[in-house]
Amino acid sequence: MNLNPLDFLTGFFLMNAMPHLIFGIIRLRFLSLFGFSAVGNLLYALVNVGAAGAIYHHQYDIASIKQDGILLGALAMILIYAITGRFFVSLFQARHKPVMPDYFNED
Repeated sequence: MNLNPLDFLTGFFLMNAMPHLIFGIIRLRFLSLFGFSAVGNLLYALVNVGAAGAIYHHQYDIASIKQDGILLGALAMILIYAITGRFFVSLFQARHKPVMPDYFNED
């Protein structure tokens, strides 16, 4: 097996986009290149997808993406989460209590 560093970076950037996309959708404060905000995480996810696409285009040409099933699957999941993520968070979030209770709240 021959590891190509550009393939590694394509996968690295594409998979790094997923947690930032999710944290941006659920408005969880998480450090990204653009700060802790939800919009910053969404922008950083977009930058990661763009970097992965640019590296892939440099390595293989963007037209060959039709034959790369792994990359297409990852892009499909990112797109599905981007479209439906907010709906599923609002659907299920109100029904569950937090995993860790807030011991410092006086309520």
